[in-house]
Amino acid sequence: MEALQAVKDMFPRMSNSELMAPVDNVTVSTEKLRLRLMEEGLSEGAIQDSEQIMRTEFAALQSQLVLLKQKHSILIDTLRQLETEKVDLENTVVDESQRQWNDEEASSRLAQEKFSGTASESEDDNERNDAAEEETDDDDNAFFDTRDILSSSSFKSNGSDYRVSSFSSDDAGFYAFESEDDVDPSIRYVGTNYPHVKWRKKLPDPVEKEKGVSLWSMIKDNIGKDLTKVCLPVYFNEPLSSLQKCFEEMEYSYLLDQAYEWGRKGNSLMRILYVAAFAISGYASTEGRVCKPFNPLLGETYEAHYPDKGLRFFSEKVSHHPMIVACHCEGTGWKFWGDSNLKSKFWGRSIQLDPVGILTLEFDDGEVFQWSKVTTSIYNLILGKLYCDHYGTMRIQGNQEYSCKLKFKEQSIIDRNPHQVHGIIQDRNGKTVSTLFGKWDESMHYVNGDYTGKGKGHESLSDARLLWKRSKAPKFPTRYNFTRFAITLNELTPGLKEKLPPTDSRLRPDQRYLENGEYDMANSEKIRLEQRQRQARKMQESGWKPRWFAKDKASGTYRYIGGYWEARQRGNWDSCPDIFGQIPPDHISDEGQITL
Repeated sequence: MEALQAVKDMFPRMSNSELMAPVDNVTVSTEKLRLRLMEEGLSEGAIQDSEQIMRTEFAALQSQLVLLKQKHSILIDTLRQLETEKVDLENTVVDESQRQWNDEEASSRLAQEKFSGTASESEDDNERNDAAEEETDDDDNAFFDTRDILSSSSFKSNGSDYRVSSFSSDDAGFYAFESEDDVDPSIRYVGTNYPHVKWRKKLPDPVEKEKGVSLWSMIKDNIGKDLTKVCLPVYFNEPLSSLQKCFEEMEYSYLLDQAYEWGRKGNSLMRILYVAAFAISGYASTEGRVCKPFNPLLGETYEAHYPDKGLRFFSEKVSHHPMIVACHCEGTGWKFWGDSNLKSKFWGRSIQLDPVGILTLEFDDGEVFQWSKVTTSIYNLILGKLYCDHYGTMRIQGNQEYSCKLKFKEQSIIDRNPHQVHGIIQDRNGKTVSTLFGKWDESMHYVNGDYTGKGKGHESLSDARLLWKRSKAPKFPTRYNFTRFAITLNELTPGLKEKLPPTDSRLRPDQRYLENGEYDMANSEKIRLEQRQRQARKMQESGWKPRWFAKDKASGTYRYIGGYWEARQRGNWDSCPDIFGQIPPDHISDEGQITL
């Protein structure tokens, strides 16, 4: 209601009586004109004629203004009507999509037919000789209805059917891991043979009752500005930092374990297919996530050691303006690193986030893949249901035999099947050898050959095979729509706090208060830390450098220089400042600024 009132105040209505007021109601003074003409010595008749001409011209001008006001009123009413119809249409689409999904879920329980055929390392001998038409980034005709295909009776697997191993049961963990029954067992169980770790399954119960705040009232004056520079109350945050969000994209790291094993067996095509599935899977957790992560302080870090995933991860905020976070992850047979800078714009009813940076994946055998992320937008900030969408083209470049092109389809308000992703795998000669399709918030499948051309049938897509499927929802939902994996990211397990450096995100007080539901304390701490952070630019200009990363002059990206895990083992954090602590009184000037 506050948002509607704010919009209404921006476009005030004029009553019909005001719009249609007669010209005679407007009084136009001619006194100054009469005095000037009398000074010139004109006769009374000429003066009266001049006054009448002036009144006539003003009357004509007001008539034009009345017409413009009428058109303005009609346009505003039309805009309001269209907005109302848009919201109704969105609600209808959501209801219809939910109904179709429920129907498919019911029908999937009756479907028992397995996938037929095995994965092929070469192309079909009967592959068509006619080359597919050249693709462009703006060509949407290559997108077919993924849901219709996945729900067909001849298709192997349905998005609502989870075959979860005992490893991913509610008592054992939070991974919805699955693979085809006829896959090589040495590949099928890769990623499941790690030691079990017991993680929490829910966030703490909130101490206080949450207070409602109008988002529109906070950001309506910041249209067109960089959102990273807009200070919002803590109520619009989720209890995770951007550093932790980077690690959240590693939830399905078992896909990289499988990619590594496929490469070891000499199957480079299957390797890049699983790499592509991993690149897409990082977006799955964003569905329904409309709260903003905490902006890390300069020098803030985050570590993640997950023995049950066979990896360890480390990230650090390496620059304040522009805001850049760098990360480094080590898994079984692979390393992953990159830095990320988000350029954001607020356009009144939506927020657009354009990622800047390159992600690099290197396997122990020397094969390297690089890609950049696609654009993300959050819609309906003022009116309607908030939702996010990812769209654009992602190119995964390999240094050996194959490369991949993935197209994230932009959602429209009448799209009955949103979140679609289609892609192709090409060899060195540019020939398409495999096709991917699915949805970034559900699952991805592949089929050998090129099925992206216009007019081609989808009968052979029944042979498509599953690459990845999203994990099950948590048993205890949160207001932030966290996944089971996300719930664990800020957890302080027994004995962990004593091993962490004072810069770790888990020790950030405003974030911890928010997770505990202590909203007043969280907000006051956020304000305190933002005051401290205002000096970050001066710190950079005075020669501050990140502790664990260095900028590579050749590529311009930040690379991990090592030493963190060794310092952790020794418990030596002397080089890490207490960035979350209280500011010493002698470091605050009379004007309230922090002195360095």
